[in-house]
Amino acid sequence: MQQNLSELISTRLSHDIIGNIGAVANAAELLEEGDMDFLDDIKSILKTSSGVLTARMKFFRLAFGLNNANLENQDILKNTAAAYLETLGSRNHCIRLEWSPIPSAYGRLALLGVMCIADTLIRGGCISVRPYQRGIAVVHNDDAQVSAEKAAALKNVVNSGDAEDNAQFAPAAYMLSLVGESKMNFYLVSQSGLGFVFE
Repeated sequence: MQQNLSELISTRLSHDIIGNIGAVANAAELLEEGDMDFLDDIKSILKTSSGVLTARMKFFRLAFGLNNANLENQDILKNTAAAYLETLGSRNHCIRLEWSPIPSAYGRLALLGVMCIADTLIRGGCISVRPYQRGIAVVHNDDAQVSAEKAAALKNVVNSGDAEDNAQFAPAAYMLSLVGESKMNFYLVSQSGLGFVFE
């Protein structure tokens, strides 16, 4: 299971950054050709792609990397998650984040929950992270437009505990692994889309 989980995570993270790495490579090729007619386009590509890569890599490091002190810093968690969500939404359909201070033990799970829910949103909305009873809740707000198909597939992974070698579900698989190791209670929120409670 551990090897399979590592493969799922590696594949998912590679998928999520390869497009912008390709854009940077294309911009570098245009620079090498020396055609200054494209200079403004090249600058725009480099600025956008490097921004996306930076935001996603910071998020992935916290969500999937080794434990570090930043997981206990609420401002870093909130800002990192918000910056990640900005790389997913569009100008007209942004994904917003509401983050209330949570116990530090739940920091990584909160990030993974945000990533899972973001995967199901199709036209923006808002994801909320907040304390809930003895733990935390990670849910989307009512204004979020959710893909019923994606939400159902993710719920099936969570309920069955089997990601079926589909790298799309790497965040959920890792989330379930962490929950199992910590022996905490975990359940899906019953609503039209998707939400998680950890306690």
